[in-house]
Amino acid sequence: LVEMWKEKFFYFVLKWEFNFIDNLGKASALSTDQIDVENGHRYGIEFVDENNTAQNPIILHNSPSGAIERIIYALLEKAAYDSKKGKKPQLPLWLAPTQVRIIPLKEEFYDYCNNLCNKISGQNVRVDVDDRNESIGKRIREAEKEWIQYILVIGEKEASSENLSIRDRQTGNVREVSFDEFMNEIHEQTSDKPFTGINQSQHLSKRPQLMV
Repeated sequence: LVEMWKEKFFYFVLKWEFNFIDNLGKASALSTDQIDVENGHRYGIEFVDENNTAQNPIILHNSPSGAIERIIYALLEKAAYDSKKGKKPQLPLWLAPTQVRIIPLKEEFYDYCNNLCNKISGQNVRVDVDDRNESIGKRIREAEKEWIQYILVIGEKEASSENLSIRDRQTGNVREVSFDEFMNEIHEQTSDKPFTGINQSQHLSKRPQLMV
């Protein structure tokens, strides 16, 4: 979208935007660039031209990626659009606050889950363990509410197997893969993206709880 005005209303004389159509069918701006003809003079910004004369420059306000809240808005709008089409909403894996959730069936599997959590975390993956004293069904439902793509439920069968049994939110299937295959699958989706670890305890039982 390109906008120009016959009369001067703003500090810029031209702006262009990249828009997308949101879930309500309306155009929403992602990035906005403006040609500013006033603020160079207003703030005393100068350069010397080829005639050795001081000039105020035209300033380009360039934001090709847009503000962070616009990007998050667009991602959430896409998730809402997918939900309308019957798909489960989710964020891109590289951006998901938790990428893998491990859920032990019983307390006797806590050590195995903690070791697995540390092993996965060492591969630059955001992983946590839901070790709360809640039913397995409730913990799975809450992981689904958080849009976590991969859920690993660990019981006796899983703890004694060389492979991992993963519940994939994207496909809705439960499948068995080796540890290396699982890490490769995650890294294929995240390897060229920025990474930071989880900024709170990896154990849900140690996180602050809001009591309503």
